[in-house]
Amino acid sequence: MRPCRTCPALAPPRAPHGRGTPVFSPSQDAPQASLLTHCLCPVLPGLPAEESLLDSSPTTMGSPEGRFHFAIDRGGTFTDVFAQCPGGHVRVLKLLSEDPANYVDAPTEGIRRILEQEGGMLLPRDRPLDTSRIASIRMGTTVATNALLERRGERVALLVTRGFRDLLHVGTQAREDLFDLAVPMPEMLYEEVLEVDERVVLYREEPGAGMPVKGRTGDLLEVQQPVDLGGLRGKLEGLLSRGIRSLAVVLMHSYTWAQHEQQVGALARELGFTHVSLSSEAMPMVRIVPRGHTACTDAYLTPTIQRYVQGFRRGFQGQLKDVQVLFMRSDGGLAPMDSLSGSRAVLSGPAGGVVAYSATTYRVEGGHPVIGFDMGGTSTDVSRYAGEFEHVFEASTAGVTLQAPQLDINTVAAGGGSRLFFRSGLFVVGPESAGAHPGPACYRKGGPVTVTDANLVLGRLLPASFPRIFGPGEDQPLSPEASRKALEAVATEVNSFLTNGPCPASPLSLEEVAMGFVRVANEAMCRPIRALTQARGHDPSAHVLACFGGAGGQHACAIARALGMDTVHIHRHSGLLSALGLALADVVHEAQEPCSLPYAPETFVQLDQRLSRLEEQCVDALRAQGFPRAQISTESFLHLRYQGTDCALMVSAHQHPATAHSPRAGDFGAGFVERYMREFGFIIPERPVVVDDVRVRGTGRSGLRLEYVPKAQSGPPRVDKTTRCYFEGGYQETPVYLLGELGAGHKLQGPCLLIDSNSTILVEPACQAEVTDTGDIRISVGAEAPGTVGAQLDPIHLSIFSHRFMSIAEQMGRILQRTAISTNIKERLDFSCALFGPDGGLVSNAPHIPVHLGAMQETVQFQIQHVGADLHPGDVLLSNHPCAGGSHLPDLTVITPVFWPGQTRPVFYVASRGHHADIGGITPGSMPPHSTTLQQEGAIFLSFRLVQAGVFQEEAVTEALRAPGNIPGCSGTRNLHDNLSDLRAQVAANQKGIQLVGELIGQYGLDVVQAYMGHIQVGRGEGASRQLCACPRQVDGGGGHLAHLEGGAAVTEHTLHQANAELAVRDMLRAFGTSRQAQGLPLEVSAEDHMDDGSPIRLRVQIDVSEGSAVFDFSGTGPEVFGNLNAPRAITLSALIYCLRCLVGRDIPLNQGCLTPVHVVIPKGSILDPSPEAAVVGGNVLTSQRVVDVILGAFGACAASQGCMNNVTLGNAHMGYYETVAGGAGAGPGWHGRSGVHSHMTNTRITDPEILESRYPVILRRFELRLGSGGRGRFRGGDGVIRELLFREEALLSVLTERRAFQPYGLMGGEPGTRGLNLLIRKGGRTVNLGGKTSVLVSPGDVLCLHTPGGGGYGDPEDPAPLPASLLQPLAFPERGSVYEYRRAQETV
Repeated sequence: MRPCRTCPALAPPRAPHGRGTPVFSPSQDAPQASLLTHCLCPVLPGLPAEESLLDSSPTTMGSPEGRFHFAIDRGGTFTDVFAQCPGGHVRVLKLLSEDPANYVDAPTEGIRRILEQEGGMLLPRDRPLDTSRIASIRMGTTVATNALLERRGERVALLVTRGFRDLLHVGTQAREDLFDLAVPMPEMLYEEVLEVDERVVLYREEPGAGMPVKGRTGDLLEVQQPVDLGGLRGKLEGLLSRGIRSLAVVLMHSYTWAQHEQQVGALARELGFTHVSLSSEAMPMVRIVPRGHTACTDAYLTPTIQRYVQGFRRGFQGQLKDVQVLFMRSDGGLAPMDSLSGSRAVLSGPAGGVVAYSATTYRVEGGHPVIGFDMGGTSTDVSRYAGEFEHVFEASTAGVTLQAPQLDINTVAAGGGSRLFFRSGLFVVGPESAGAHPGPACYRKGGPVTVTDANLVLGRLLPASFPRIFGPGEDQPLSPEASRKALEAVATEVNSFLTNGPCPASPLSLEEVAMGFVRVANEAMCRPIRALTQARGHDPSAHVLACFGGAGGQHACAIARALGMDTVHIHRHSGLLSALGLALADVVHEAQEPCSLPYAPETFVQLDQRLSRLEEQCVDALRAQGFPRAQISTESFLHLRYQGTDCALMVSAHQHPATAHSPRAGDFGAGFVERYMREFGFIIPERPVVVDDVRVRGTGRSGLRLEYVPKAQSGPPRVDKTTRCYFEGGYQETPVYLLGELGAGHKLQGPCLLIDSNSTILVEPACQAEVTDTGDIRISVGAEAPGTVGAQLDPIHLSIFSHRFMSIAEQMGRILQRTAISTNIKERLDFSCALFGPDGGLVSNAPHIPVHLGAMQETVQFQIQHVGADLHPGDVLLSNHPCAGGSHLPDLTVITPVFWPGQTRPVFYVASRGHHADIGGITPGSMPPHSTTLQQEGAIFLSFRLVQAGVFQEEAVTEALRAPGNIPGCSGTRNLHDNLSDLRAQVAANQKGIQLVGELIGQYGLDVVQAYMGHIQVGRGEGASRQLCACPRQVDGGGGHLAHLEGGAAVTEHTLHQANAELAVRDMLRAFGTSRQAQGLPLEVSAEDHMDDGSPIRLRVQIDVSEGSAVFDFSGTGPEVFGNLNAPRAITLSALIYCLRCLVGRDIPLNQGCLTPVHVVIPKGSILDPSPEAAVVGGNVLTSQRVVDVILGAFGACAASQGCMNNVTLGNAHMGYYETVAGGAGAGPGWHGRSGVHSHMTNTRITDPEILESRYPVILRRFELRLGSGGRGRFRGGDGVIRELLFREEALLSVLTERRAFQPYGLMGGEPGTRGLNLLIRKGGRTVNLGGKTSVLVSPGDVLCLHTPGGGGYGDPEDPAPLPASLLQPLAFPERGSVYEYRRAQETV
């Protein structure tokens, strides 16, 4: 028997990726005391299996009609039943979702029990239930979610346009985890692939073009090849013979030309396939990759859902023929059970909770915006409601990107079961979880220490309130002793860290350690809430926190206080809020179709006609379900974007009625401008607006309502008992109240505990709880008592400051993304924002773009040394020069020094680096493949005052951006408007960072904030305290630079303290050296590789085990080259930080502390430290990859990956396009290399094929894996890809590639990967090898055929040893939501 997720605040982990929001309500006959000594779950020791639960508070849903209305949330572990009974009262019931020894189906069993208890008669389980007294059943289920997460869906085959068999495998070509060398990726849902001979392209008037046809978007198309149904028939029959009955059909441009998919679908159904999902029906939106994943998900899950529905029906007489049965969809609306599809059901469970608090908390709190906070065992769901549901139309669940409307529910890997660690000086919470088994240490099953254990040690959970269901025999009470013992082991590590070393600190008590972990957990959960609100221009402090889920009540006050919120609202049914949401939800029918019309007066009539047609479809569908027209409402949406951008917004005209200059359906233009301004801070009035989709959402109002008869007060609230809880400053006497005894108007001053059979609510000191007229708990959150935080290192505050500093960098990034105008920054998110200490040392950097890692620190420190004292308040600097820490010229870095009253020099710095699409030079895009000098690559800024005395120097920077036009063969910037707009956005982002750090200084004081900037960076590891006094940069005797990054020129006392990054790297180096010593191997390792021109990259690494340090010596590396493969020093350091992070193998702050244990010797004048005038654009994108291969090769970490970014640029007078292309990843000890993925120093997403063909004059003929190109080995190298582009206009084609001469190496007997190859096939058939780097004019009909390299193999391919079982285990991808998608996008540039 698993413990309950919502037993009094325990919140054990959710079942395998399930939800479960059970509730325990008191029985009519149960004495009140039993609420605190028994968990009223069915089939528990000492309790009858048929225990009935009657809510003690009368509630009404709708008008009683003598029949039952059921709302059921079937979670992964538990099922909650919320039933309106004849007469108007409500029963709630909780039971296990899976209990085959007692019943077949949990929802059916729940209905049976309530009917049985209400009717007073036995209803045998083996007979179908009489439905004459059942009016409706509403259900939310995780059946689809769990099947997707656990990969237990239907066997599926994918049918896709020929040439694209591996399209969904490659996907966006970006990897999920930037630093995991094994490149874990979700497995595909399909089992086999059939390529369909057919092709549709966008029509262009060109020689040989066929007759155009019009698609449903209005675009003209050319059917280049009709569907070959005859050839397909035999292949489909083969699938049937192999037992595959479900198909996903995904053809190019089917969003607008569905006829080919329809023909294939008709043939498949004729042959006997039981389920056929057409992508044009699953979600008719442009972009074949997410649409294809959606169709596959639909084919994979819908049969599973249908089987479940059929099984559910069989439990009732007449198979529920006369009962309204509705299922919750991911978008928060109900749908008839026969129409529920797999792709629309993945958030069926959690959607109910959002609907519930939107219908209750939002209304009760007077329309204030609400943040939903659902904290469970392994994860926490965060959402927002401010009068309308917030939907996303493309999001990932379980590693699968779905293109379907979904509530924006953000899941983060933090919950009651999150494990606690002390790692290299930091308190770390999660993301690892204890799981349902063994669970937290207090479960008595040998589990690890978790957040739940910390709360138990602090006295915030009362063991007497839990049932005796723990231990191996599931008959023991919760064990505080086990929690204390497990936490004491961690506390010993903490205190050993504090007391040893040159700067000893006082040890912490067990309670202080527990409190530290709780505070760090709270800060970790605040970050996604800040991101969710600020991403759309909202202030988190203006929200009410709606808390539900089993563990949320213990953390709600602290979370609200940290976010500046003053109100927490906890619904009286918070433990079963999802089931309640089902009872209150409306029935929804949506209709949507793609469009490609401009939003302009000449198209308004067409848009109105389309919207009217879709509205009619919605109304007809809802009327067919029995809704009268008076109960049906519709809302129209247009999916709008500015022409030339990808940032589309689904806009309703709900608050913008029609005008004489808008469609009749409403003024969508005004709604678009208003929302764009709110979310991004600017508009582009001169740019046309395009309609991508038209959508209508029809709603059938259910008429159900929830009414509450308040319980009258009977004197002051009774204190059930008094306990002792630990807070900041020590233990406090804490009264305990039973929620069931409290009446409306009762006020309870914190600290206190409120307990019912659902949860435990902690009301912290300076907070006050009140029972509302609706029976809910409203907590007024007071300010935290001022504490004393000193400058001396405290590992708890180090962890908290680490989160706060990173949050500041993240929020700077949000401002930059919102206010920038260019595609590169706003949509591709090719930027980084960072915070630096007074010495220019990096404190926090977000996000982790590999080529930016550590490089901005070099830039800031260069400016400090170069400008010196000539910096004044109101100054902002601009730089991109390689010798000033730049990577390549298009990356412009904006640096703002921050002054503080009473200080003569800057107290810290903020900076933002963004990739500008063009800054001049010899080719559009400023990425020339054949540049030989830096001046040919664009505008150069060494140390330019972008803002002086608070005035933006527009004239001067404009002149500088146009200056390359004075060089023969070069042009000035080709997009000055975007350059200026993005530079202003970078200044604004820096200003946001200044504001946030100012608030931090106001809270803690300048000395403390600066001290913790130092603590985050630099350490006191063995020998480090002696080294800190050394100069930050020395010149060695051989003329090379000895880069020793210890924190800059100003070394103060606080830099003697240990930091996480440094210690983590030292631990890794010690472990590596110790391992080699144990094997009798030398402590020096080396590696060598070559660029395709023969230039060697040589590395020797000398490990010092006692110090945990190393010398990385690149002596012997080849000299500067005449081309552009030269890599600035900052690039090598970024590559080194990337490699060190990969070798450490876990999250650490990516700041200068990473390099503190490392001496880097780079020969001056080499390809890795070229002269100031050397061309460098290829060094940034190609040489950086070779440096990584050499470092990882020296450590034997993995075989070489493709070692290239495969840069392709295409342009002419009116268009420009740039892409990088995936290849094979190297294999390693325990994993095969991933095929068709970007590796190491890049992670760029590739343009979707349909977007590519619709916006640029090309046809993508082929994009698939280059089978067999990965090196053989016990673990195989990943395969590269084959990508063929057919050109439809004359243009200049440029390729900048590597690994065309030298193969990616294998390791430990593994074979090398296959070299890359660039071919140009002329229209007449002539094939030319372009070589690795060239520019060439192409004509219509020419084809670029790009073969990218494979990864090297690892281990002897003849080794007979079995492969590790871990290769066969499915991977977990628990996070989801817009915050997660933003972070993924940031890490894919």
